[in-house]
Amino acid sequence: VVNIQRQMVGRDIDERYYREHRKHGIHKATTLVELKNISLPGHYQNVSLSLHAGEVLALVGTEGAGTEEIIRTIFGLLQPEQGEVLLNGRAVRKFSPTHSIAEGVGYIPRERKIEGIVEGMSVVENITLANLQDYSRAGLLQVHHERQLANEWVKKLSIKTASIDTQCGKLSGGNQQKLLISRWVAIGPRILLLDEPTRGVDVGAKSEIYRIMTQMARQGVAILMISSELPEVVGMSDRVYVMREGSIAGELQAGDISQESIMTLATGVNDSHLKAVSP
Repeated sequence: VVNIQRQMVGRDIDERYYREHRKHGIHKATTLVELKNISLPGHYQNVSLSLHAGEVLALVGTEGAGTEEIIRTIFGLLQPEQGEVLLNGRAVRKFSPTHSIAEGVGYIPRERKIEGIVEGMSVVENITLANLQDYSRAGLLQVHHERQLANEWVKKLSIKTASIDTQCGKLSGGNQQKLLISRWVAIGPRILLLDEPTRGVDVGAKSEIYRIMTQMARQGVAILMISSELPEVVGMSDRVYVMREGSIAGELQAGDISQESIMTLATGVNDSHLKAVSP
């Protein structure tokens, strides 16, 4: 199997992912995101959670459990009717992506072709889309600086493209996803929100994305990830919050994270009960 994987992607794939090998320290005293009993009728209710610097935190639940709505609230796309959201220790008063970006929050949405990349724009334009003000002077775009940064990130993230002028719609799914990651890594985020970060990408691109996540966590970035791939959750997460029907069903620490413990919390049905009722 290892030989087949090596032939497919040109290198070994570590099936254990990276969590047990990350030797960075999670700065638990540095809470970068805190939700205090937030509720939005029809989506979630009484949700409280915290996210620390240097941590990879997974938010898991079955379809419709409210995970996507939570992450979109943190990015300012939704506003809770009750409760409080704190970013970098400050309560959010105005919910908007602009405010969240100013607080150092990056967001990679689930539907990259709808909300993420702009297929008709070039690689360089997509990479710099989130922080054009950094490449402008007196209202004029500094094209040389913009292109220099784009070339740097294409190289750093091993984005396979003929040129930074190539239209994004011509890239593979994995390279589109790495391009989206580069857009937010380029702004130097303190907090990175990832919704299904490896959906629709090949095994080689997955390995690259895991490497990027691990490197960012080592540098102190707080990462909140939604994933429906339980091996990915088990392999990458320092902690897991499991949601069921819009509420937090439980929290799992590193030593307790397993596919079985996640499914028990997500469904409310444990293994012993399943065995008892099975024919």
